[in-house]
Amino acid sequence: MPLETKRLGGLRWPATLALLAIGVLHYALPSSLTPGPDWLLLALVVLLLIPAKIARREGRHDINQVLGYVIMAIVTAELVTSLALLIAGLPSHRDPPKTLLVSATALWVSNILVFASWYWRLDAGGPNEREVRGTHTGGAFLFPQMMLDPDMKAQMCDGAWSPDFIDYLFLAFNTSTAFSPTDVPVLTRWAKLLMMTQSIISLTTVVILAARAVNIL
Repeated sequence: MPLETKRLGGLRWPATLALLAIGVLHYALPSSLTPGPDWLLLALVVLLLIPAKIARREGRHDINQVLGYVIMAIVTAELVTSLALLIAGLPSHRDPPKTLLVSATALWVSNILVFASWYWRLDAGGPNEREVRGTHTGGAFLFPQMMLDPDMKAQMCDGAWSPDFIDYLFLAFNTSTAFSPTDVPVLTRWAKLLMMTQSIISLTTVVILAARAVNIL
């Protein structure tokens, strides 16, 4: 089976699942933290994913890419808006402690998924271009597999390694927990700015959780 055929499913379904999970997490937030109906984000994600998948099947990668950016812009705007509403409501103590903790946790997880999706979509031209190349030799992130000698790379990944969504999810998880990448150096300025933004959002939600835990809010 050709390499590209084997990789098509592996590259896409985790990214799709992450977007759906963001919609579900947003739906679980209290209405005070969701601009518009609670179900709106999940509905928009599903409605945009359908034509995006169809466009990819038809070979219209340009349409697929545009729709992907539209989805990402929507989920990012919703994340930032919900976090702003959460912070704005802290002085009034309008939400009970349990609701506050659940909301902050949902936003923290959403932050990981949103930025993992951004890294996956932007690195090295995006998933469409990475699939065409088949092997990954350059990009915004220096993954350990890229530094292996040819013989070692051939033993581990048939010499044609390329990052999947899980690699970017691992990167985003480390950024939200350690506030820095661990084993993946960042090479480009846009990636550094994105990681700084993700760390700020993660730190904000962690501070809210810690403050609630010690009962100072």
